[in-house]
Amino acid sequence: MFPRRGVTGMEATRARLGLAVLMLPTLLVAMDVTALLLALPRLSADLGASGVQQLWISDSYGLMVAGLVITMGTLGDRFGRRRLLLTGAAAFAVLSVVAAFAADPLVLIVARALLGVAGATLAPSTLALITTMFRDGRQRGQAVAVWATCQFAGGALGPVLAGFLLQHFWWGSVFLAAVPAMAVLLIVGPFLLPEFRSEAAGRPDPAGVGLSLAAVLLMLYGVKQLPAEEAPLVPLLALLVGAGVGYLFVRRQLRSDRPLLDLRLLRSRPFTAVLVSLVLAGVAMAGTGLLVTQYLQSVLGHSPFASAVLFAPMGLGVAVGTMVAPRLARRVRRTSAIAGGLACSALGGLLLVAADDGAGSLPLVMTAITVLALGTGPLFALGTGLVLGAVPPERAGSAASMSETGNYFGGSLGFALLGTVAAAVYRGRAGGGSDSLAGAVEAARHLPAGQGAELLRGARAAFTAGLHVNGLIAAALFAGLAVLTLAMGPAKRGAPEDSLPDREAVRA
Repeated sequence: MFPRRGVTGMEATRARLGLAVLMLPTLLVAMDVTALLLALPRLSADLGASGVQQLWISDSYGLMVAGLVITMGTLGDRFGRRRLLLTGAAAFAVLSVVAAFAADPLVLIVARALLGVAGATLAPSTLALITTMFRDGRQRGQAVAVWATCQFAGGALGPVLAGFLLQHFWWGSVFLAAVPAMAVLLIVGPFLLPEFRSEAAGRPDPAGVGLSLAAVLLMLYGVKQLPAEEAPLVPLLALLVGAGVGYLFVRRQLRSDRPLLDLRLLRSRPFTAVLVSLVLAGVAMAGTGLLVTQYLQSVLGHSPFASAVLFAPMGLGVAVGTMVAPRLARRVRRTSAIAGGLACSALGGLLLVAADDGAGSLPLVMTAITVLALGTGPLFALGTGLVLGAVPPERAGSAASMSETGNYFGGSLGFALLGTVAAAVYRGRAGGGSDSLAGAVEAARHLPAGQGAELLRGARAAFTAGLHVNGLIAAALFAGLAVLTLAMGPAKRGAPEDSLPDREAVRA
């Protein structure tokens, strides 16, 4: 893959093999999120899931990861990163089986939430172990780029694998795909991966964990229910209480000598810009992915497998962007590289506005999602390196968890916010004909041919209008982030010997 300086051939080989093993959970966690996008219509029909239940099935996983990943990163630093990774892998395998055989929406929602708890152990552990295995800055930067590439390649491969499985098996097979890979990790991980723990790492904070989870759950509940309720008192109250709990969490962290979440790092302007960008880019990416996959199936009428193949350029675009980011950072300032990529993503969002509900829009939509995804590559690769470089090695797990929190929280928020906005646009344009496009497709099957065709035409046009709104929101988010990245201060030009920023550069 790439040589290591200052180590023996045996150690270099072990590091390369260890990195390959770490890519297994990285790929699978990403695949588990995106694969569900294609499986959602079928499992919703089989389980009789309502619109709100579909949203919880989609984002309960990411919600729990976002709420617990910082805790798990701190636990890994203190009790052992490899130990935590292997424990999480075992739990992930077992819970995948439970999800695959869920008999009703509630069981699946609970299983997905618990999978999120297990998934929260995987992401920070893999990234933190890379800092242990690759001490040289440039090689560590290349390894982080490989890690980011696999993360988003998993996002591309997830729908393809899901489409193949859904073509031949029931929807539960999508979850079972994770079991063999986790078994491989459990078998070879103890021999290839080093252990790392530090008594200097932050202590677990159960009260802080509870406050953060309560704040996130209450605020996301309010966001999702506010447009759906005729009397918005309860959702508004949830938003207010969630904001209050969030304030208590922030105050607790600022007063702690060893906080669960070191908010003092936000004093670094580039660091703050990266975290904000990770969250909001996650919002735009998740919302776009949710709507485009449904557009391909329910508007253009493609099969799940064909939709997976057509959707793959989105994940592959991010993967390409992350791989070229370290080289780009040696030629221009990191902030310029990130901002330029985000401007490219804004253009991709604008292209979605020109799509219609006819088959002729397929090339345009594929181009739009590819351009949108490609531009985010420098953010995810260089931004992750910036966050890792902000802390000493003994807190790498905690720093990695902050980066992953931005990704997963943004994704969960994207499903909730943009999914809710699209649903509101759909209901407004459909004129009460149906609550969702999937409901319209099902209702049309029981109507006379003429009435069914008319219902579908109106439903597809209404859904496409929601896609247009999503494209505009994504474009506005990416354009604003590009400006923010430049305004928050330049980072140092990438040096040839180190594709990641050093700690002093980040804190300056």
